Amino acid sequence: MTQAVAHILEEAEQLSAPERAELADRIVESLAHDIPPDIAAAQITEVRRRIAQVESGEVSLIPGDEALAHVRRIVASAHHAGAAPHSAVAELGVVSRCSRLDTAEKPE
Repeated sequence: MTQAVAHILEEAEQLSAPERAELADRIVESLAHDIPPDIAAAQITEVRRRIAQVESGEVSLIPGDEALAHVRRIVASAHHAGAAPHSAVAELGVVSRCSRLDTAEKPE
């Protein structure tokens, strides 16, 4: 971690939870500007594919609290086994960058 990042992190830790959430959201949004058009198009295609799977009944959704509990169990299990947290996330097939569906083009 660079000194600049360490300093910003130290300052960010002094913010309230809502302020940190807003800062994190804006940082993630700023990264979206750096996504190559072909990757952005692939992300939208994937979102549309997943929406179609849900709408067709091919897959079913689970409540968010259940999904988070499942993720936490996998990460805790990986941690206890000595694996890095990112390996547990990779095991889930979770992309580390969050996408906002409300800003993506929605299918009709």
